[in-house]
Amino acid sequence: MPLALFALAISAFGIGTTEFIINGLLPELATDFGVTIPAAGLLVSGYALGVAVGGPPLTMLGGRLSRKTMLLALMVLFIAGNLLSALAPSYGVLMVGRVLAAFAHGAYFGVGSVVAADLVAPQKRASAIALMFTGLTLANVLGVPLGTWIGQAAGWRATFWVVVAIGVVGFVGVLTLVPRQPRPAGGGLLRELATFRKAGVWLALAMTVFGFAPVFAVITFIAPIMTGVGGFSPGAVPVVMAVFGVGLVVGNLIGGKLADRAVMPSIYGSVGLLTLLAVVVALVSASQIPFVVTITLFGVAAFATVPPLQTRVLDAAAGAPTLASAANIGAFNLGNAIGSFAAGLTIDAGLGYTAPAWTAALLGLVGLGVAGVAGVQARRLVPA
Repeated sequence: MPLALFALAISAFGIGTTEFIINGLLPELATDFGVTIPAAGLLVSGYALGVAVGGPPLTMLGGRLSRKTMLLALMVLFIAGNLLSALAPSYGVLMVGRVLAAFAHGAYFGVGSVVAADLVAPQKRASAIALMFTGLTLANVLGVPLGTWIGQAAGWRATFWVVVAIGVVGFVGVLTLVPRQPRPAGGGLLRELATFRKAGVWLALAMTVFGFAPVFAVITFIAPIMTGVGGFSPGAVPVVMAVFGVGLVVGNLIGGKLADRAVMPSIYGSVGLLTLLAVVVALVSASQIPFVVTITLFGVAAFATVPPLQTRVLDAAAGAPTLASAANIGAFNLGNAIGSFAAGLTIDAGLGYTAPAWTAALLGLVGLGVAGVAGVQARRLVPA
């Protein structure tokens, strides 16, 4: 694989760390700002909505730039957002910093997915995308547990300063390793927008929203689930999150290999397994060893969905992939927002900390239904 893919993965590591780090720091943030756990969880939903809303417009605005220049500009925005978060004097300012960093996230993975796919042969596109997303998964193995530990030991602000440093390293990696690619020729913005006339593109985006929503319904509240239901100590949270992160890495690589062979069957299998494991999480959350095993498998299923879902939208938007790719990153994060928000509502309603897992299972069933419709639509288009 080209070295440029590893450069993309470095920045993905920083972005993944800042996306997921809040999950392990909810109790500290809630205490510091005097808000409830579900209110602190809105920092996850706010970030996810920032990705969904900010990614496509930034991608369109950057259409006149080369892809490398666009990636560098997005890393600068990412660094600025995390710098504001580290300095935030209030909950509101922290939310602004999170959303600012989220704007960079959506466009970065959208453009980066296209760059990664263009660096390799067509039959290896899903594996190349998976390699870039490996940075995101490694963030859960290394960045998030380390950031959680730093936040518990030195305060959550210290964690954001570490993320700023990672962002700088990512910027340097893109600058030195990613080859300069010309601005895509052709119909430009109008051509990219025209792809959204295709029903297959919208179905692919809907699959992403509901197929991935179960992940954040569970993971946003993993710390209170562990401490409030499973009887884990707060110090065990980063350890379990690291194990969960290992599952993400494994699932991402498996998903890439399977998607290179058959995209839609990969989606059916990964989303179906994710839905089933959400039910198991709810059933075993009070038992520590079964919970750790299940949450690890949940991580495998979670990121096994990513390469096929991202590849599917590139296939559906053939000929104008950049904006659709960014929109799909937004769809992932809209799913994140829906999952975490819906799970938070169930906690507020007094249903307890196992309710998020049941919410995840229901969302997964919706995702499977959408995937079934998308599969039928794709088969009908094959003769044409």
